[in-house]
Amino acid sequence: MTEATRCGFVALIGAPNAGKSTLLNTLVGTKVAIVSPKVQTTRSRVLGILTEGQAQVIFVDTPGIFKPKRRLDRAMVAAAWAGAAEGDLVLLLVDASKKGVREETRGIIEKLAQTKRQAILILNKIDAVRREILLALAAELNASGVFTDTFMISALTGDGVQDLRTSLAERLPEGPWLFPEDQVSDMPMRLLAAEITREKLFIRLQQELPYAVAVETEDWEEQADGSVRIAQVIYVQRPGQKAIVLGHGGQMIKAIGTAARLELEEITEQRVHLSLFVKVRENWLDDPARYSTWGLDFDA
Repeated sequence: MTEATRCGFVALIGAPNAGKSTLLNTLVGTKVAIVSPKVQTTRSRVLGILTEGQAQVIFVDTPGIFKPKRRLDRAMVAAAWAGAAEGDLVLLLVDASKKGVREETRGIIEKLAQTKRQAILILNKIDAVRREILLALAAELNASGVFTDTFMISALTGDGVQDLRTSLAERLPEGPWLFPEDQVSDMPMRLLAAEITREKLFIRLQQELPYAVAVETEDWEEQADGSVRIAQVIYVQRPGQKAIVLGHGGQMIKAIGTAARLELEEITEQRVHLSLFVKVRENWLDDPARYSTWGLDFDA
């Protein structure tokens, strides 16, 4: 008899910058979520799909959970908790390299306890922490009674990740796969392309650029020679922000475009012609259509 197929959703939750997007990319084996040293990089729920043996694990990478202050913050946090509610399994990722347990992490554990939702504890960045500190942190967090299991990993190096993959695949309910075996994400290429450019903005501009920036792929045109022409608009809220993105003599926008183009060529396996335009739109944070594009609830 052939082994029955398994399929289920696994939600990745945690405080901002715990390493959820890096872990998702490592688990799936390719890039499906953007990564940045800045917190709150992920805005929408991203599906990453891993086919492991007879099991299909559908990861839901959620925005970091924090105390929301703006409409966008509220929508992001609501999306994170919605992802946790819908998951067959929930993984709480904790940055073990931080001193002590972060306030956001304690708040997540309290809410899990209140809703009687059990989770699997993932201690990340173990390559930067001494063993005795890891064991003490694991004991402290497990005292909550929320966690069924604990895994210690490094999402960046891959240490411990295969054991996590195998364990998750074994825990999923029996059922048919929801996606083809070779599919790794449900994100449309136009949206992924915009996210990659946004990642390059975050990395290049560091603290100079606030979070009030959005990227939209306006045009995607396949060419007869096998290449693709992509036109994107970078939206900012003020003229001063536009000047920062453009840089002196247009050097910053050129560098951002080159970095994004090279990564897009690697992902699409075709030549990419990328055009970037910067526009000032003061109220884009209050545009319901923008939230719909990200899969966020404008009224959260």
